[in-house]
Amino acid sequence: MKIVCIGGGPAGLYFALLMKQQNPAHEIRVIERNRPYDTFGWGVVFSDQTLGNLQAADPASAAEILDAFNHWDDIEVHIRGHQVRSGGHGFCGIGRKRLLNILQRRCEALGVELVFETDAQGDQDYPEADLVIACDGLNSRIRAKYAETYQPDIDTRLCRFVWLGTHKLFDAFTFAFEETEHGWFQAHAYKFDDSTSTFIVETPEDVWRRAGLDTMEKEDAIAFCERLFAKYLDGHALMSNASHLRGSAQWIRFPRVVCQRWVHHNGRAPVVLMGDAAHTAHFSIGSGTKLALEDAIELARCIGRQPGDLAAALADYEAVRSVEVLRIQNAARNSTEWFEHVDRYVHLPPQQFAYSLLTRSQRISHENLRLRDKDYVGHYEDWLAERAGTARGPAGQPVPPMFTPFKVRGLTLKNRIVVSPMAQYSCVDGMPADYHLVHLGARAMGGAAMVFAEMTCVSPDARITPGCPGLWNDAQRDGWRRIVEFVHGHTDAKLGVQIGHAGAKGSTRLAWEGIDQPLPQGNWPLVSASPQQYLEGVSDLSRAMTRADMDRVRDDFVQATRRAAEAGFDWLELHCAHGYLLSSFISPLTNQRTDDYGGSLENRLRYPLEVFQAVRAAWPAQRPMSVRISAHDWVEGGITPDDAVAIARAFKAAGADVIDCSSGQVSKQERPVFGRMFQTPFADRVRNEAGIPTIAVGAISEADHVNSIIAAGRADLCAIARPHLANPAWTLQEAAKIGYTDMPWPQQYRSAKVQLERNLERERAMAAQGAGLSAVEQANRAQGV
Repeated sequence: MKIVCIGGGPAGLYFALLMKQQNPAHEIRVIERNRPYDTFGWGVVFSDQTLGNLQAADPASAAEILDAFNHWDDIEVHIRGHQVRSGGHGFCGIGRKRLLNILQRRCEALGVELVFETDAQGDQDYPEADLVIACDGLNSRIRAKYAETYQPDIDTRLCRFVWLGTHKLFDAFTFAFEETEHGWFQAHAYKFDDSTSTFIVETPEDVWRRAGLDTMEKEDAIAFCERLFAKYLDGHALMSNASHLRGSAQWIRFPRVVCQRWVHHNGRAPVVLMGDAAHTAHFSIGSGTKLALEDAIELARCIGRQPGDLAAALADYEAVRSVEVLRIQNAARNSTEWFEHVDRYVHLPPQQFAYSLLTRSQRISHENLRLRDKDYVGHYEDWLAERAGTARGPAGQPVPPMFTPFKVRGLTLKNRIVVSPMAQYSCVDGMPADYHLVHLGARAMGGAAMVFAEMTCVSPDARITPGCPGLWNDAQRDGWRRIVEFVHGHTDAKLGVQIGHAGAKGSTRLAWEGIDQPLPQGNWPLVSASPQQYLEGVSDLSRAMTRADMDRVRDDFVQATRRAAEAGFDWLELHCAHGYLLSSFISPLTNQRTDDYGGSLENRLRYPLEVFQAVRAAWPAQRPMSVRISAHDWVEGGITPDDAVAIARAFKAAGADVIDCSSGQVSKQERPVFGRMFQTPFADRVRNEAGIPTIAVGAISEADHVNSIIAAGRADLCAIARPHLANPAWTLQEAAKIGYTDMPWPQQYRSAKVQLERNLERERAMAAQGAGLSAVEQANRAQGV
């Protein structure tokens, strides 16, 4: 083939040399606008896994690159005069210029034609080509030219940053945070050769402007950074190599680039995006250079597998590589947002702040950190446990974060695991009986600190279905008391009740008979904030509540609360989520009122807060009370995470102890973005911005998830739903899986404990022996980094 690479960065050079190595008959040109052996930038960073990919793809250039690398294992975090260091991370740094020079020499040795000082305008300049690689960088002309095909989405992020260098040599990847009168600044620093380190300074746009950096000359801005980070520089200067930029132009806002398609067929040669032209990932999780090189490796591999079918090879490249890159970009987004909101986390103790930073992308988890640096994690667990008022048990093991106690008001939960309220639709006339005794009792014996009964309705017309439980009469109270007494008498778990009113989502069939479908007969009238039909053209139409309705329903909540207290429940939660009655007031999607209960968020919260305050007054003062909210409606014009923080603050001011952060189910137009722990960021924001404990929910399915969430201060409790349906003893089993033998079991089940722990320990030992991997390799492989 005749191949033209437009852009002489890492992607174009590496693809050229791989293809020339694959078939010397290929005629390959790399077009670069800069002069020979000239480039800009400081150092770039790779993980150990990336180095392995380079060695497999081209041993000759990999050997030279490895020889030029500076390797380190440690990350060091500086915050408020404290230093936290952890190891085992496996990074390598190399100067960008050095890397390009190595690739340029390798291309020349293989016979690739390098064309410098040529500013290619587009693929039309090379009509003889069979394949054009568009690796023309972040501001790709070719991507813009064929935007209709590539469908780029460019999201300009919130921070300003500047790439600088210094002759101060850092022996760890260093993160330094400094507070000014204008706000917080952070530095990312690492050594990339024997005399130079990269030093990136970053801060939110509004802080950057308040500090006057938007109007400073370049030299003055560098001097500002030198003064701010002087204690880390040890007298060394900061340097810029962007001589072509003036004033504030050296400060960049990171553009996140995502393209729906990577290949354009124009009737001539296909034009393929690669590197920054196709995608970007924030520098805080590693270099875009890594992604560029791996693009080149994958495309060369795809063509090598199908040498006679270029179209099929390009389709495979786009399919395989776009999925992998999007996975990394999602992690990079999490990391980007963490650095954009450093002020959200600076109140955390330095030890927890550093842990939060290390796990910010959600690709690095608690057990992954343990593989990297067992001592660091052990010391951190001891510190966290001490703060929670507990210590190591008889086996002398550090207490995992998920098994630390949590105290609120007069109640102490033995650990951080909660069984979520899960509708069972198994009551007759709202009466809890044998089914709920077995269902809730089994889960209370399974190791969780607290088990929530499903949404329990405050009146017959508050039910979702005829099978929902209630607390509107004394017989139901007594039915619940029987269950509470069993749990308290046979376990050390607590029992919580969630009270609510279905609103416009009521009077429907049991889930397995047609979820959200109206009853064929025997329907009851529905009320909500505004007239509403949950399923358009299907559901019964609700009517807007009058003030008299509000008074009646508020009083129903109060009476249910009193019965819950008499039944002996330990915890009460008010259901203000998922489109049910109180949620219908909060969301602008369902509240169209023009009176004092509609319009602004303050007005929309007025009635839910009124109910909350009445319930809180009726609930015993020593017992905790939480509120479940939908922190995101996942519909344009609905509740957003910003709103969730304001909602949480309002309930906190009214006396709420904990906010249970769920999302969605308000509108059938919702478009949630699913993934593991996908709702945890809502709990994180509410906890660390509103300053109130939170419960995280949603796709939390293993101990590693819980430990990471609790240890990082993203939530205080984790509510686990479906895993507890599959396994009532989920908590006990997860403790055994991570090797925590100090976990207490019900005395009737203790013979199974030893056997389970022994079997799992044998499996772990066999897996480690079979893999034959180092700790860092195991950690990287486990997370795909």
